[in-house]
Order: sequence, then structure tokens, then C-alpha cells
Amino acid sequence: MNVDVQGRMRRLSVMAPSIVQCAVASSLAWVVAKDLLGHERPFFAPIAVVICIGVAVGQRLRRLAEMVVGVSLGVGVGDLLIIQIGSGPWQIALVVALAMGAAVLLDSGSLIVVQAASSAVLVATLLPPTGTGGLDRMVDALLGGALGIAATALLPASPAAIAHRHAAAVLEALASALRGTAEALDASDAELATDTLEEVRGTQKAVDDLDTALKTGREIASIAPTRRRLRRQLLRYETAAEPVDHALRNTRVLTRRAVVALAEGEQPPAAISLTLRELADAVLLFRDELAAGERPSGTREAVTGAAARLRDVPVEGTGLSTGAMTAQLRSVVVDLLLATGLDHETAAASLPPRPRPPG
Repeated sequence: MNVDVQGRMRRLSVMAPSIVQCAVASSLAWVVAKDLLGHERPFFAPIAVVICIGVAVGQRLRRLAEMVVGVSLGVGVGDLLIIQIGSGPWQIALVVALAMGAAVLLDSGSLIVVQAASSAVLVATLLPPTGTGGLDRMVDALLGGALGIAATALLPASPAAIAHRHAAAVLEALASALRGTAEALDASDAELATDTLEEVRGTQKAVDDLDTALKTGREIASIAPTRRRLRRQLLRYETAAEPVDHALRNTRVLTRRAVVALAEGEQPPAAISLTLRELADAVLLFRDELAAGERPSGTREAVTGAAARLRDVPVEGTGLSTGAMTAQLRSVVVDLLLATGLDHETAAASLPPRPRPPG
């Protein structure tokens, strides 16, 4: 089995700030709850930290609310029932069912339901209620969640860095698809075009990860004072995200038409593969300009220059699939210009006029 060591190391570097936040804040939560508040076994405090921060990015404030509500429901139901009916198999079943049912009625969030059930199980088995134990556990959950948010604010990851890592993966996948399609056309290699199509079909997870990273970036920028100055740079990634996703989708269609064209013996003009290569270079330039926080003027110029080559594509005698590829290339050009911040009218105006058929 092949292991993508580099990919895993990149993922570790992305998650490292959250891991540090979890480690520091969970330890602090235990110390505060045990030594300052006097709670004997404040396990909910570090658990709340881990759930609130998590190694999965995004929606920490919502997870905090769900965590506190879930613990409160689970502990509350467990305390009320176990004191009266004791602990055992059927008692566990009843407590879990009631806690989960109450959580579902209260909110559709999965974390509330799971946390209510797990808290009820703990109360019914390992930690039967004693005195004010239920209230202490609710306080521990709230304390852990609050420290998790504080850790995010005081030890924040860079929103722009998080966004860039994920955006770079998407842009590199787009550039690879464009270049791979060009190489397949130049070599008249239908198998290479098919392989490229399979690769570009597998890019949706990278797009979804970018969307989640942007949500995390916005959240960090909103609660971490030291990161607010980076909101403008983060905004450039937010502007680019949707058009780049559209460019990937249009490239997927383009590559599929390339597979059909090569399989049917069409010979697309060299202008198409040249345009694809130049667009691939422009995408990588865009990645670098975003990382540097620069205005993407170089990208706009490169994309417009690549689009100008479409003037050399003949109107007739190229085949149905070649015509479809030309149309998709025009769409990719517009998508990339939108990603740089141009409005749709200006981006469309950058395209060369469609040549008229002779006669």
C-alpha cells in the first residue's frame, strides 16, 4: 500500500495550530476546574475544549453551544432518572433514549444529540450523580468551551495561511487538469485524457476543504484581535473560491469533450492546447499572487493573453467536441477573471469576439 507521506505531513502542518490549542487549553481547563473550582473529576472541561477547537476546522462557536446544551441535557436527564430508578441495562437504555429524544426535539445538530447520549451514559454507569455533581459537570463544560474559544483568540492560526494551503491545493489541481488536457491533445492520447479526467473528477474534496477553511478563517478573524488586519487578504480568497470552483467544473467538462474528440479521431487545432497551457501557468501565478497578498494584475494579464489565442480556432471543420472545448475554454477564462475580482461584464469583455463563419 502506497502512503502519501508528503500529503500527510502537509495535513499535519495545517492542523498543528489546532493541536497546540487543544493541548494547552485542555490542560488549563483541567487545572482551573480541579484546583480553582474544586471539582473532583472535571473531565467535561478538557473534553469541551477538544470538541470546541477540534482538529476539524470551522464553526467552533456553534460547537461550543451544542456542547454545553448536549452535556446539560445528558447530565440533567441522567441525574433526574438514575437517582430514582438506579443503574442497570434497562436504565441505560431509557436514559439514552430520553436524552437523545430531548436533544432531537431541541435542535437538529448532531453534536447535541451525541453529547447528550454520551453524557447520559457516563452518568448512568461510571459517574452516578452525587449531590451537586450534575451542576458541576455543566459548569465544567461551559468552562472548557470558554477556554477553547479563548485559545482560538489568543493562540490563533493565521486565517490567510489556512486559506492559502487549501486554495493552493485547488489551484494546483486546476492547473494540472488544464496542462494534462493540453498534453493529451498534443499527443493525440485518449488514454492520457481519460486519466486527466479521472483526476479532475476527484477534486471536489479539495474544494469542500477550501470552503471549510474560509469559514474557519472568518471565525478566527472575528474573535482574534491580532488577526483582524488579515481580513482583507482573506477576502481575496473568498472572492476567488466560487469562480475557481466553477473553473474546475468547466475544465472537467472540457476534458470530457477532449476524451470524446480524441476517441472519435478529431484533431483539435494547436491554439486550444496552447490556450490550455497558458491558462495553467496563469492559475499557478494566481496562486503565488494570492500567497504574496498582491493584486492579481499579472494573473489578469496572463489569462487575457491566453484567451486571445482563441481567435486562431477556426469556426468550421473542427468537429462537435472541438467546438464544445472552445466554448468551455471561454467559460474558464471568465471564471478565472472573476476569481481575480473583476465583475462579470468586464471579464466577458476580455474575451475575443466569436469569429463569424465564412459566407
